[in-house]
Amino acid sequence: MDKNYADLIRSRSDYKQKRTDKFKADSKDRLSKIMKKKIETTMIGALSTIEENFGFLWTNEDGSPLTEEQTIMKDLYQKVRSEILDKGNNQARNTDAELAQYEVEWLKYSMELPVIAKEREEGQDG
Repeated sequence: MDKNYADLIRSRSDYKQKRTDKFKADSKDRLSKIMKKKIETTMIGALSTIEENFGFLWTNEDGSPLTEEQTIMKDLYQKVRSEILDKGNNQARNTDAELAQYEVEWLKYSMELPVIAKEREEGQDG
């Protein structure tokens, strides 16, 4: 019977360790996805700002054909855009290599509720 009890304790301990390891792996994956999304959002936001402020250099509101200068500016913008996206995507991929050097554990959301003990009046059961 002692052997069965020891096996039970060992298997419970193994289960807890596996569960903890899985939670840490899931936490790291979650953080990786969040970091990549933030990098992507930064890249897209930067490109959007460039388009909003300088887009007039390579577009015509009336739909007329682009001038030679506008075509050159559009090609230059496309090159800059491509480089920004390439560099950002490289950094997003590098997050996994960086995170591999850390143990990550999501702290989740928690809330502590205070417990206030009430004094009991005489004659109350409870």
